[in-house]
Amino acid sequence: MKILALDSSGLVASAAIAEDDTLLAEYTVNHKKTHSQTLLPMLDEIVRMIELDLNTIDAIAVAGGPGSFTGLRIGAATAKGLGLALDKPLVNVPTVDGLAYNLYGSDRIICPMMDARRNQVYTGIYTFAGGGFQVIVPQMAVSVEDIAGRLNALGREVIFLGDGVPVYREMLKELITVPYQFAPAHLNRQRASAIAALAMEYVRAGKLETAEEHRPEYLRMSQAERERAARQQA
Repeated sequence: MKILALDSSGLVASAAIAEDDTLLAEYTVNHKKTHSQTLLPMLDEIVRMIELDLNTIDAIAVAGGPGSFTGLRIGAATAKGLGLALDKPLVNVPTVDGLAYNLYGSDRIICPMMDARRNQVYTGIYTFAGGGFQVIVPQMAVSVEDIAGRLNALGREVIFLGDGVPVYREMLKELITVPYQFAPAHLNRQRASAIAALAMEYVRAGKLETAEEHRPEYLRMSQAERERAARQQA
């Protein structure tokens, strides 16, 4: 099984090709450029470097949200365009699940945190047990106080990762009462390789969709939608 994976849900842009249990290539950039400038050139470079015929891939995996509204739309448009052009199915991998999958096999509670602005984070609670990936609390948009309370109630050591960690690090130090750690630099941001690996499990479970069916999962209304709703209510 050969998977092309894309993640442009946050500050990082990442593309990868995985075949079964082998990562053939990955290109990840965390720099001040828009994903519309980076994602396709990164994919083109991967295709060139490994002499890949895109027609040989089996599916296209994409981080489906939550995350940056613009970033998700760029990733969705890229995945949908490739899916339509190549006649390949898509695999919609929840962004926070994919981020947690970076820490495959950890015996700690895994808590990804993406900065959602407005004093909220996109987060969830995960673990690996019995050789499998388990979702304790599905991805959601909540306050840092909310997720801290849930983690303290579990009473287990936690490892944090994601771009929300540096934003709320000091707050976490004050709120968390259980032992905790922060993931190191090579594991603490979105990676398309993790999206590809988790997508393999989704494909085996039959969790596929067509390019036409794919829709990003934002979890919250955009600022424009909030402002429109406020005007209508007024």
